[in-house]
Amino acid sequence: MARFQYVTQIEIDPGAVRLLPQECKAAGIARPLVVTDAGVRAAGVLDIALAALAGVPHAVFDQTPGNPNEAAVRAATAVYLENGCDGLIAVGGGSSIDLAKGVAITATHEGPLASFATITGGAERITAKASPLIAVPTTAGTGSEVARGAILIVDDGRKLGFHNWNLLPRVALLDPDLTMALPPALTAATGMDAIAHCLETFMSGKVNPPADGIALDGLRRGWGHIERAFSDGRTAREARWNMMSASMQGALAFQKGLGCVHSLSHSLGGVNPRLHHGTLNAVFLPAVIRFNAGAESMRKDDRLNRMAHAMGLPHGPDYADGVAVARAVFDMTARLGLPTGLAAMGVGEALFDEIIDHAMVDHCHATNPRLASRDDYRRMLQESM
Repeated sequence: MARFQYVTQIEIDPGAVRLLPQECKAAGIARPLVVTDAGVRAAGVLDIALAALAGVPHAVFDQTPGNPNEAAVRAATAVYLENGCDGLIAVGGGSSIDLAKGVAITATHEGPLASFATITGGAERITAKASPLIAVPTTAGTGSEVARGAILIVDDGRKLGFHNWNLLPRVALLDPDLTMALPPALTAATGMDAIAHCLETFMSGKVNPPADGIALDGLRRGWGHIERAFSDGRTAREARWNMMSASMQGALAFQKGLGCVHSLSHSLGGVNPRLHHGTLNAVFLPAVIRFNAGAESMRKDDRLNRMAHAMGLPHGPDYADGVAVARAVFDMTARLGLPTGLAAMGVGEALFDEIIDHAMVDHCHATNPRLASRDDYRRMLQESM
């Protein structure tokens, strides 16, 4: 059975952040907790959002870590409860939005955070009591503003997914002006995250024709505009708009499922939380694309050629092995100044067994178009060094 659901209200336009007061009212939020991070505050972006909230009582939590964890969820939940908040506004990248989703659970439900994780069977324990959330993304990468899930590191070090439609933001305010000051390196890393979502969800063997169409258009936008956003991001408003759309589209599509790229990046991100998720996705993509080329669903639906076409690459029967698409991703990663291998990120083979252990049980493992074994994961890690 194929099931798909698209329900998020999305506003995408310069100045969309000014809609915050009316969207709070529409969501029934009278006293929000604004969840953000120190970098967003230091860049002055938080001030823009708080100015839009003038007249709306609120509290602020600005200590979201780069990879949100259970300790930060507890700290933010304490601020939420101490201030009598009744809803959340996430202003930031995927980390802040995912942290806010964690608060939406723990502020309204009893039990340890891990008990609500997808792989523990806890998804159905997340009820409509979850705090309402408005998402204001300040990067173009994760797409968490339109996704029903969050990725959080729990106290035992596992990086787990939490998925339920009650976590879906009530509205996503996509204001490309908020991304204009994003540094080039972060523009590159988050942009490759968006491209990874579009590529990997399109490769997934699950049936979801709307997701396929959304992913391919998002890939076209992301691939076509990331270099301009990277090199001229402070003035290239059109490129920023398209990257924000690509990010949103990748996340709308990944309800279809992701795969080995994310199994590996979730796992390694849990082992070493200092590593950027988008950069890890970029590094793992080439090896996974080559591995996936052997999947029956990839050949049957001509998926590699359809991906290559969206990327403006040569395509046809001679390119069905995935080598051309994989090489193009590798070359793009290099042009954007990101690491192209794990060794450059300080990752050695001594970590492989631990990475594989967690990848095998990650919620993205089962939706890869070709089921990976431990040996397959080891080869992909070796090829990504």
